[in-house]
Amino acid sequence: MQPRPYHLSMQERLVDRHPEVPADQLVAQMVPPPMFDEVSFASYIPDPHEPSQAAAVAKAEEFAGQVAKIHKAASKKSLFGKKKPVSGAGLYLDGGFGVGKTHLLASIFHSSPAPKSFGTFGEVTNLVGALGFNNAVERLSANSVLCIDEFELDDPGDTMLVSRLLTELSGRGVSIVATSNTLPGQLGEGRFAASDFLREIKKLGSIFDPVRVDGPDYRHRDLPPAPEPTSNEVLVERAASTPGSTLDEFDVLLKHLSTLHPSKFGALIQGVASVFISDVHTVTDQAVALRVVVLADRLYDASIPVTVSGVKLDEIFSQEMLDGGYRKKYLRAISRLLALSRFEAAAA
Repeated sequence: MQPRPYHLSMQERLVDRHPEVPADQLVAQMVPPPMFDEVSFASYIPDPHEPSQAAAVAKAEEFAGQVAKIHKAASKKSLFGKKKPVSGAGLYLDGGFGVGKTHLLASIFHSSPAPKSFGTFGEVTNLVGALGFNNAVERLSANSVLCIDEFELDDPGDTMLVSRLLTELSGRGVSIVATSNTLPGQLGEGRFAASDFLREIKKLGSIFDPVRVDGPDYRHRDLPPAPEPTSNEVLVERAASTPGSTLDEFDVLLKHLSTLHPSKFGALIQGVASVFISDVHTVTDQAVALRVVVLADRLYDASIPVTVSGVKLDEIFSQEMLDGGYRKKYLRAISRLLALSRFEAAAA
């Protein structure tokens, strides 16, 4: 075994963690990220220059009231002891990065009666994969609402899976609310032959009442450009002086991520105070890049600061990647990593 450079042997590493997440815990864990634990409609401050934001708050609050009424009606039984067929409502919050869509999504979750579930699009598809389609439908069908963040269709299989899932749940009285950067009728464009799945995509679009949320990315407001990466020597020193931190070599971490199901990435970073990564370089492999996206999402959900050596974090994906069908995923990941790296830089 080769010795680890930069004295990494003295530092806790993510690659030494091998989390296990039982499938039956996946539903229970479907709640908003900690940074959205206390949000509400009242705590969303609309930009006075963006009237669509105030309108979106009003629409989201109205939808939450609708969810409660539908759930109450769906829970009632007829004289024959059967539940009355009631269809769920649908709301689709569309807008750019960092305009507060997740804040509104979490506010709807907090305002809705239990049981209820909140997860990213990837977490929802992972849940179905872990539980099986029929089991997932049964587990989620008691919900008042299913909140789906970062709704994107990346392949035909996901199109069919999500269409079936949401159609089944909506027919059982579960209301659906989603956020995305793409209107429902445009989902799938630029990724695969959307015309082959137009019927399914239109079916998804018919579930939702779309609401636009405009505005600049709040994570970039009044913030400097991406921080300059630090040297490996300084990185090691800062990691050593930060309680609860981890320090990993980028390539070794990427290899470790390839051995874990994405549903375990949240457990991988659980309890970590700060993440330090050495020798970051531009990623050119799509499968690797998509794993970086999931890790960035989980780090952002947990508000874990990130500090790196190597290239700047806004150069972590190649231009070819940014020009491809997953452009929005990569831009979101960059935006989130930059926010986390600035947080660390400001705290240093």
